[in-house]
Amino acid sequence: DAVRPEWIDYNGHMNVAYYVLAFDHATDRLFDYLGIGEAYRRATHHSIFALEAHVTYERELRQGEEFVVASRLIDADRKRLHLFHALTRAKDNELSATMEVMGLHVDMAGPKSAPLPDDVYAKVEALLAEHCVLPAPPQLGRKIGIRR
Repeated sequence: DAVRPEWIDYNGHMNVAYYVLAFDHATDRLFDYLGIGEAYRRATHHSIFALEAHVTYERELRQGEEFVVASRLIDADRKRLHLFHALTRAKDNELSATMEVMGLHVDMAGPKSAPLPDDVYAKVEALLAEHCVLPAPPQLGRKIGIRR
């Protein structure tokens, strides 16, 4: 994608809200790949809800700059997905931002948590097996606070 004019804040760079939007679009693509995207929600009345997210901002992006989001599955169980996204500037692969997010599989009728179906969980396990051999990102598991 590329940074759109309406995403620029009064400081002249991409506003924090649009980093989260870019990560949300990447999450949608990952969920489509796993078979739990919008079509899955329409067909099953189940979806993934975000429980918690943590964003880090490393370098600013300016209007028109192209970027790429790489997504990883960090961990998963029958109900939860732990994801990590890294947004890099396309021209030089410089890290601009990261987002770590925990999602919960939800039966929309409740709403209440529900286990992933076996076929979906098999895809999740296969992707997790591929991703678990990668080194942990340094931003993973960060806490926010003022060090004294």
